[in-house]
Amino acid sequence: MNYLYPAMTPIFKIFKVTPDEAEKIKASVNEPHQHDFEELIIGREGLLEHFIDFKNSRIEAPFISFVTKGKVHRVRPIAKDGGCDWWVIRFRTEFIPETVFQLYSSFHEDAHFRMQPDECFDRLDSICGMIYGEWQQEAPDLAVIRQLLSALFTMIESERRKMSLENDEVKKRISGAFRNFLRLLEDHYKESKGVNFYAEQLFMTVRNLNLICQTILQQSVSEIIETRKLTEAKNLLITTDLTVAEIGYELGFKEKTYFTHVFRKKSGITPTEFRREMSRLTS
Repeated sequence: MNYLYPAMTPIFKIFKVTPDEAEKIKASVNEPHQHDFEELIIGREGLLEHFIDFKNSRIEAPFISFVTKGKVHRVRPIAKDGGCDWWVIRFRTEFIPETVFQLYSSFHEDAHFRMQPDECFDRLDSICGMIYGEWQQEAPDLAVIRQLLSALFTMIESERRKMSLENDEVKKRISGAFRNFLRLLEDHYKESKGVNFYAEQLFMTVRNLNLICQTILQQSVSEIIETRKLTEAKNLLITTDLTVAEIGYELGFKEKTYFTHVFRKKSGITPTEFRREMSRLTS
């Protein structure tokens, strides 16, 4: 059993990595792998040894690491001067979809970055403590956790921009175009807009837009559009009482049967089965 990366069943989870936990992880099987959830690590003490994007790196705390779903990687926590203090937050994409899709454009090149041990980092740590406090309640309010997590990501992205990490001009242009595409997608993904619409709005060819999307997410433009629709469908199935047909119509699917077919093809289960399973996991 992989100690740090068991299968993810809840829609959200938060825990601490302490020196004792780091030792347990060190002694466990920990091979490069993929997981089906997003992961945020905020390290106050210790070292992060990270294999990701087919290369090894080591980063000293304080640091932020965001690993998107499906990336092959391996994390090894290492205590420094006897200290290791990390927050690890895992969640499914549909838990906070609009924020996750924006983060993909920021962290596709570098999964982590160092921060200064200053007031900003202390505030991030405090928000994690608030999230953990709510998660420990007998009946945690996921809406509260979602709002706190959104604030956490907003602060991280603000700090990352201030540090101006992307210096390479080519990478800047690619990342900028991808961010613009994601912003456009957020405005129009519920409509029946095809790849040509997005390329025209961004003043580029379909081929170039596809190349950028393949470089960053290893998906075509149409796949990303479909993924965004289905991620929102999952979010609505979890957070509303809308019928499957109503959700499909809201996301641009005119027929319930076609929506169910696409959902099942992408997720392996029907929308009704997904709602039932999520209800069981969050109850």
